[in-house]
Amino acid sequence: MIIVMKKTATDDEIKTIIAEIKDNDLKPMPLYGTERTVIAVIGDERILDKQHIKSMPGVSDAMLVLPPYKLVSRETKFEDTIVTVKDGIKIGGKEIQIMAGPCAVENYEFVSQAAKACKKSGAKILRGGAFKPRTGPYSFQGLGEEGLKILQQVGKEENMATVTEVLNPKDIELVAQYTDILQVGARNMQNFNLLEELGKVDKPVLLKRGMSAKIKEWLLAAEYIMSNGNPNVIMCERGIRTFEQEIRSTLALTSVPIIKKLSHLPIIVDPSHSAGKPYLIPPMAKAAIACGADGIIVEVHPKPEEALCDGQQALLPDIFDTMMQEIKPIAKVLGRVL
Repeated sequence: MIIVMKKTATDDEIKTIIAEIKDNDLKPMPLYGTERTVIAVIGDERILDKQHIKSMPGVSDAMLVLPPYKLVSRETKFEDTIVTVKDGIKIGGKEIQIMAGPCAVENYEFVSQAAKACKKSGAKILRGGAFKPRTGPYSFQGLGEEGLKILQQVGKEENMATVTEVLNPKDIELVAQYTDILQVGARNMQNFNLLEELGKVDKPVLLKRGMSAKIKEWLLAAEYIMSNGNPNVIMCERGIRTFEQEIRSTLALTSVPIIKKLSHLPIIVDPSHSAGKPYLIPPMAKAAIACGADGIIVEVHPKPEEALCDGQQALLPDIFDTMMQEIKPIAKVLGRVL
């Protein structure tokens, strides 16, 4: 059930509704919008008297939410969620955000060079993995805390927000100390213990779609995070596994308008992991912006041939800059800015 408060509802009236929900051993999840407040009821809401709730002061309506994902549903929150990262960087608003940098944090020099180039071209968020989930156990697994320190240092030097992946619930506190956005990779989209613990963190979470996940499963993964108290979820389409062998994954750009219709959460696109080849990344990035994505996350490396992870799909800084210039007129046509 969701309880829609009137625009004129007072703080005391909202608190009274929250208290009523708690008195019935249910969990209230208020979602505060610019127009009105909506209170989602978590639990078996059938014990609530809907007519009684609707008659309470400040209440506009009380209704059931049909999708199994309650908090992320557009039915629950009518306006788009805008996730604020830091220093006024917002994901989901008029401005399109670009997250760029090397796949993995390998050393200070590479990360610093990549960050300088990405910042100069217009990116405001620096990406880089300190913990790397790899298909093979002998591949480079990341620098761990040392990598987190490098990412944080370079982010401060270039005045960029940072995003990196967290793999294990026990590492959440450590990763949160160093980074601004915590990423859930495709392989961990249904790691429910991880999702639940990320719901208790006061930092944005970037949730990548699993390689074989349906959109409903992806939204339910976001629900795990939100139902544990963290409303700052950013969806990320990174491609799904199909029979095609020419590319790493099939980039399902239809998910962008679908997520926009079904959910209020912002969504960005990862053209690097889906394409797997540099020449495919710029056209896929432009297509992502054209179909309504709130941003992209892309791999950029000053020397891809020396990269320890996914160098074959990293853009050189000059190619990244050209791509950024080509994205700007697309954003302008859509009434957005880069």
